Amino acid sequence: MSGGVENRRLVLASQSPRRAELLKAHGFEGFEICAPDVEEAHDEAMSPEALTLANARLKARVVAAQRREAVVVAADTLVYVDGVPLGKPGDLAEGRRMLERLSGRAHQVCTGVVMVWDGGDAEEAFAVVTEVVFKVLNAEVIEAYHAVCDPLDKAGGYGIQDGTELILEWITGSFSNVMGLPMEEVGPRLRRVLGE
Repeated sequence: MSGGVENRRLVLASQSPRRAELLKAHGFEGFEICAPDVEEAHDEAMSPEALTLANARLKARVVAAQRREAVVVAADTLVYVDGVPLGKPGDLAEGRRMLERLSGRAHQVCTGVVMVWDGGDAEEAFAVVTEVVFKVLNAEVIEAYHAVCDPLDKAGGYGIQDGTELILEWITGSFSNVMGLPMEEVGPRLRRVLGE
């Protein structure tokens, strides 16, 4: 990794409001949001780490080509159960089925993060995996959960920060990773890249 890139603009290559909130909560202010229009890979033969990193890298490089002067942060989060990725549900019925599948079980959340600068010539990439165990979720609990959380824009059909007490039994690892950006890793690495 090359040295810091002081005074360069920070760009978040994501339309996720949760990722933006996490960056702000950890002291990163004034960044630009630039959501790339990309076709993400969906290759079940790839490991969770490889797949999320490939998608994050694709997003980061598209934005870096447009913002050569910036430090670009991109991420991709997938929920895995029994080694099978669960993407974003297409409708509420699919979101309900996803919660039924996760009910009372452990699953993994993997986020790949790619930071690029110098127009994509320099890169730092890593993946973080968190294990999550849900409570047993009956139809009433799922209905109550959907009353506080819109599942349609969330991998696995849930947002861990919404209605947490309804769904979460326990978690091993990074809570912010399950939200979509593992700040325990992102924060220090990004400050180093920015030269802070």
